[in-house]
Amino acid sequence: MIEVKAITKTYGKSKNAFKALDNVSFTIPTGTSVGILGRSGSGKSTLMHAVSGLDKPESGEVIIDGQNILELNQKAVDQFRARTIGFIFQSFFVQPNETVEYNVSLPLEIAEVPTARRTQKIDAALEAVDLSDKKNSKARNLSGGQKQRLAIARAIVNEPSIIFADEPTGNLDSTTGQKIEDLLFDYNRRKGVTLIIVTHDEELARRCDMIINVKDGKIESVKEPAELKV
Repeated sequence: MIEVKAITKTYGKSKNAFKALDNVSFTIPTGTSVGILGRSGSGKSTLMHAVSGLDKPESGEVIIDGQNILELNQKAVDQFRARTIGFIFQSFFVQPNETVEYNVSLPLEIAEVPTARRTQKIDAALEAVDLSDKKNSKARNLSGGQKQRLAIARAIVNEPSIIFADEPTGNLDSTTGQKIEDLLFDYNRRKGVTLIIVTHDEELARRCDMIINVKDGKIESVKEPAELKV
């Protein structure tokens, strides 16, 4: 379970201060798929960074499985993320001149997974996203959809309990984007992982179990998809 309690994040100082998150609170049950929905500049990406430990708000609590990650030092937060969280970004962020295998291995190195166990984990992750035949290919030679599948393999290789996906289909055509969505939601259901998707796309958000609407740094509403169809 993820409990977010009254987190506030401000950028700048005095007259230039901008409150990106303003006293934000909500709870996400384990295994839930969640759409964090909002326009550009609404605070949704800042919210993802705060909840995942990528950034630190100046006040509030982020409690994941009973642990307030805001109380941890930076090294402990890094270790927590490596063990618990997988990230998927719109721009892929793959190492283009490295092989697919190397790209997927990076989270295992950060998490200090023993070398003897890495090959099995990498092979399982690549099989899950149907990229086994590209294991030795350079990432730069992949199509956009394949690069995003590579990013998903990298996110799931260490079997995290939480996956954050920030506009995961934003750089893809609609057909490829649909396949990536299906892959993410299928993984969420099969593995029981918590899937948190940051998006401005209402149609994508409607596929989630829960929708958190963000506007001007505040939670405008927390809804089930059915409520949006009324």
